[in-house]
Amino acid sequence: MENERIRVLYVDDEPNNLQMFKAGFRLDFDVFTSASGKEALEWLRQNTAHVVIADQRMPEMSGAEFFEKLLAENPEPVRILLTGYTNIESVIEAINRGQVFRYLKKPWEDDDLRLTIENAYEIYAARQDLRRKNEELSRINADLMRTNEELNRFVYSASHDLKAPLASIMGIVQVARMEGEEHEAAHYLSLIEKSVQRLEIFIQNIIDYYKNVRLQDKLTEIEFDSLIRESIAAFDYHQDVPDIRFDVSVKQSTVFVNDEFRMRVILNNLISNAIKYQKKGSRDKHVSICVEAANGKAVIHVRDNGIGVSSEYINDIFKMFFRATETASGSGMGLYIVKEAVEKMAGQVSVTSVEGEGADFTVVIPNRK
Repeated sequence: MENERIRVLYVDDEPNNLQMFKAGFRLDFDVFTSASGKEALEWLRQNTAHVVIADQRMPEMSGAEFFEKLLAENPEPVRILLTGYTNIESVIEAINRGQVFRYLKKPWEDDDLRLTIENAYEIYAARQDLRRKNEELSRINADLMRTNEELNRFVYSASHDLKAPLASIMGIVQVARMEGEEHEAAHYLSLIEKSVQRLEIFIQNIIDYYKNVRLQDKLTEIEFDSLIRESIAAFDYHQDVPDIRFDVSVKQSTVFVNDEFRMRVILNNLISNAIKYQKKGSRDKHVSICVEAANGKAVIHVRDNGIGVSSEYINDIFKMFFRATETASGSGMGLYIVKEAVEKMAGQVSVTSVEGEGADFTVVIPNRK
């Protein structure tokens, strides 16, 4: 709040006092005046004052009554009471009801009142600074609580998801040893391969999550067509990919700049999700990726005609380790990583879905060139 002009509202029913106050302090402060407590309250509902000064003796509403109402509506301004009388009861009433910072006698001494206003503003500024710090502390505490909760879920899920494929591999090895049939070897190797792939995907998710949280933005030019095709090619090993028709449409009329690593993570996870939740046994498996990069942003749609998401779970699918179906083979981290990466890129992600008909994920990313 450095170099900010102090905004002072002076309330008095005597026009001469209002004029004298404005003439005496207009060079030092931004001065505003009101002729009654009612008028001042109305003004303060529309405007901001750092310091409010009021005369105690006013018709209809005394200074103490005015400060009491102001305190209830807007406690932010620091309050100063002026009185031409030495009635200590009036002063005590103002302190108790309106919580005034100081009271001064009329007629005031310019230097004394000027110093009082400056001291009052220092209190106002300190309160605002404290409020901002408290808000920041609350935000940090909320982030820490969220991080702690996510860490607890991460430790539990990671231990399970890392052990499960290894236990599966060990079990298959033991069965293969007991049976000792060579013609069964290919089948067992296939099962082992699937377990290893699950483990590899989960480990990659952990790496992507860590990098997304820790790494600073690295802005580079993004060519969406090549990036999408690289992401699709990365899933060639998946047994269902040969049965899926991929349609890619990219309309990129300008140089697009943002974080390529995070963009790759987003596409990989959305495409993986579209592959993973296709309908088993369907002869028409379809995934479309559409990008339109123009007007300062890129709008990306990843659509599939798979099993879709139940409306019961649509608001939960971006949570860490959430699985919308018991048959899900994933780690439950993919869509959470998508959401976190999109937010790091100052973008937005949303989903629409009809259960049994598929899902449509929409990502909007700003162009930061």
